[in-house]
Amino acid sequence: MIMFLMVNFCFYCHMQLSNADVFPHNHDEIDIELLGHERRKDWVLQTNIYGNGSVKTGREEKFYLWFDPTTSFHEYSILWNNHHIVFLVDNVPVREVIHNTVISSVYPSKPMSAYTTIWDGSEWATKGGKYPVDYKYAPFVASLQSSEVEGCILNQKSNVASSCTRSSLSSLDPVDGEEFAKLSSQQITGLQWTRGKHMFYSYCKDTARYKVLPPECNAK
Repeated sequence: MIMFLMVNFCFYCHMQLSNADVFPHNHDEIDIELLGHERRKDWVLQTNIYGNGSVKTGREEKFYLWFDPTTSFHEYSILWNNHHIVFLVDNVPVREVIHNTVISSVYPSKPMSAYTTIWDGSEWATKGGKYPVDYKYAPFVASLQSSEVEGCILNQKSNVASSCTRSSLSSLDPVDGEEFAKLSSQQITGLQWTRGKHMFYSYCKDTARYKVLPPECNAK
């Protein structure tokens, strides 16, 4: 999923893959969220993943953006396949979640739909509600310039994605092919840069929130 988005006083802009409407008790979810903090320059990109109804364990990671998202459109992308989930901003990876045995039970695996919304996130998206939404700046606007979605064809009768089930990698596969199975050396460099310079929160380091860290954290 690729979206070109420009925001203006958006306190919580949400780009989401979800299947909660079809699987309300064990839904999957992959999120990109833009959080407006107390100072206009402190725009935060938050990524999150829920798998198989694991909503009690938030797998959030937060990054300070290296640009002002209100001045021009930027590309926010999610690559999701059987190999990994990759979050990208302007084609630069900010997070990779590799599909392995440690995380397999909560790895998103069911067909999902794409959503773009604006939510009032004043209690949790603005430092615990310390800086609540000031409605004198309404209306709050998020402008979507364009979007692109490529993936597997869903069998409506079985709720199973049927076109990405090849036993071997193929360059013809839109999301599961060879070029999408792992990051390139250039992408790895970009990932190291964003995580080293711009990431300021990871659930895997939040020992106050999780007395016992989720198992995939210990595998890193």
